[in-house]
Amino acid sequence: MRIVLASASPSRRMLLERAGVSPVVHPSSVDEEALIASLTGADPSEVVAALARAKAAEVAPSYPSAVVIGCDSMLLLDGTLQGKPYTVEATIARWREQRGKVAQLVTGHAIEYDGTWFIETVSTAVRFGTPTDRDIEAYARSGEPLTCAGAFTLEALGSWFIDSIDGDPSSVIGLSMPLVRRALYSFGLDASSFWHTTHWPH
Repeated sequence: MRIVLASASPSRRMLLERAGVSPVVHPSSVDEEALIASLTGADPSEVVAALARAKAAEVAPSYPSAVVIGCDSMLLLDGTLQGKPYTVEATIARWREQRGKVAQLVTGHAIEYDGTWFIETVSTAVRFGTPTDRDIEAYARSGEPLTCAGAFTLEALGSWFIDSIDGDPSSVIGLSMPLVRRALYSFGLDASSFWHTTHWPH
């Protein structure tokens, strides 16, 4: 059995690998900005779920016997969905806006197996700290947050600036492992079936 990750995210790959899975990584080429634009006015959970499904649906035909996972995360800040900042300048501006606030990191999951879909969205509250302007600029210039939802990571440099979360930590990193477990069970599969034997004790 294989799990295929329809994402280039190193964080999502890391979560699976640390959970004993050696995923096939096959990023999709979905035009995220165009799809988001077509969903203007939709509920935030519907937007991320649609993005996740589009990614998985593009990749799934190439892996008919595998479990294919598509994901998308966006930050809901002051009622507005925020995408990836991409530039240093946008990251600095975003952090100056979100520091000291509480926002929702919304992660859509679309998981396909044998023609059956499991689609669910997880929302986790993130309490941002209050980094100095100098630290915000240094973090932006590190390059780490430029392609991250919410312009931060929980597991690396960004951990300095996140005071707390309320919810599923793995979903904030990009992939809810409890949700993946539930999806596998709904397909009649066991999570342990995907564990690489090198992770077993000898």
